[in-house]
Amino acid sequence: MGREITLAVNPAAGRGRAAAAGGRAAGELRAAGFQVREEVGADAADAVARMRAAVADGTGAVVAVGGDGMVSLALQAVAGTDTPLGVVAVGTGNDFARANGLPVKDPAAAGRTLARALAEGRTRRIDLGRVGDTWFGTVLASGFDSRVNDRGNRMRFPGGRFRYDAAMLAELAALRPIPYTVAFDDAPEQQVEATLIAVGNGTSYGGGMRICAGARPDDGLFDVCVVGPCSRTTLLRVFPRVYRGTHTAHPVVTVHRAARVRLSAAGVTGYADGEPLGPLPLTARTVPGALHLLV
Repeated sequence: MGREITLAVNPAAGRGRAAAAGGRAAGELRAAGFQVREEVGADAADAVARMRAAVADGTGAVVAVGGDGMVSLALQAVAGTDTPLGVVAVGTGNDFARANGLPVKDPAAAGRTLARALAEGRTRRIDLGRVGDTWFGTVLASGFDSRVNDRGNRMRFPGGRFRYDAAMLAELAALRPIPYTVAFDDAPEQQVEATLIAVGNGTSYGGGMRICAGARPDDGLFDVCVVGPCSRTTLLRVFPRVYRGTHTAHPVVTVHRAARVRLSAAGVTGYADGEPLGPLPLTARTVPGALHLLV
């Protein structure tokens, strides 16, 4: 691996903590003898363009400093290449880092981990999901959870986490089963009613909600969690169990495993790694070993 490392920073992540975190991680890397070039994009498109340019120029690694949104941008630049990805997780959710056993909200520890991995040439090959030209590392969400995201993104008040709490309450009031058309791999399409369908390359989303608790990022398959039609009362009972991953034992929940999943439903947006993909229908497929992850 080359000695020049590209540090891509989202200065807004972690309520502004990412810029300082990037400095601490860069200090650890420089102390280990690496040259660090910091890149701060003007917006998401500029950030991806800068990281792609670094990959094309032969950077030794791209290190994403921020949360899952910044990791998602970095995946668009390094997936399917030989350039390894490092993560300094200082965002709100950090589900990608958590699922892969990386330090969370400890930039100095993350920097030391990266320095050791780079010095030893140590990476882990993991799968990624892909929808069209977009790569994702954690979970593709559709249904109740994506509608909460939709509503939260439209709201201007309240702010922060309270906005999504308010959005969830509003979506609970409007809760109805969603008619889906689903197909797993080469099996025939199925018509199902569901509250949500989550397609997991990783285990969690939303900052530790282990919706696809059994997913493994190196087995070439998604875990697909289908929460069937349920009442508000049932959903509120099942919801807390998601953080422990024990919701899969509830009768309303089924889990499928597939390398390709096709989802269709009217009026539903797909989100992957917390970022909007667009309206269904969508087809997600696994790409085995698409990422070299520094661990």
